[in-house]
Amino acid sequence: MTDWESRYQTGDTPWEKGQAAPPLLELLGKLGADAWGDGPVLVPGCGLGHDVRALAALEIPVVGVDLSPFAMEHARQFPPAGKETYELGNFLNPEWRVDRKFSAIWEHTCFCAIDPTERDSYAEAAAGCLTDGGFLAGVFFLTPFDPGGEVPGPPFGATIEEIDARFSPWFERIDAWVPCAAYPGREGKEWIALFRKVAKA
Repeated sequence: MTDWESRYQTGDTPWEKGQAAPPLLELLGKLGADAWGDGPVLVPGCGLGHDVRALAALEIPVVGVDLSPFAMEHARQFPPAGKETYELGNFLNPEWRVDRKFSAIWEHTCFCAIDPTERDSYAEAAAGCLTDGGFLAGVFFLTPFDPGGEVPGPPFGATIEEIDARFSPWFERIDAWVPCAAYPGREGKEWIALFRKVAKA
């Protein structure tokens, strides 16, 4: 299991780009604020919170959660963009989700970072804390590494077929595309997917 706190403490954070994910900004350009509901919106594995603040600029409540105390401490040091809050916690822990409901979830770095054996638990957790009809949007790594450069991960890649299969017990996919915007080196390696919760977990 990855020691995320140690990696933040030592600066071993290649996923930390200092800005919101370009595919999220592309998505926000396509969707109005209404698509995210009244909030709060959940961002699991939010790190230093760049995506949280991009969503908070829509003037809806946003909750970023992460396992790393370092990440949460530093996320809170950024000037607020809106109604965002940060919590130390584990999105996959059922105790963390008790009595919590969100209108939407933004997935960026959590699904690819957890052990692939936990991906069904991720989908179930997402369904469990979304309101009925809730919206899950994410940018998923399909091929994190160049051919011949594969490493054990994280990040762990996925196929479109796997992602659909993981989420299908609770969600229907309503749209998907390869983003035009990407961090340098990720061009063509990511996939935006939009899901709607259709049944209670």
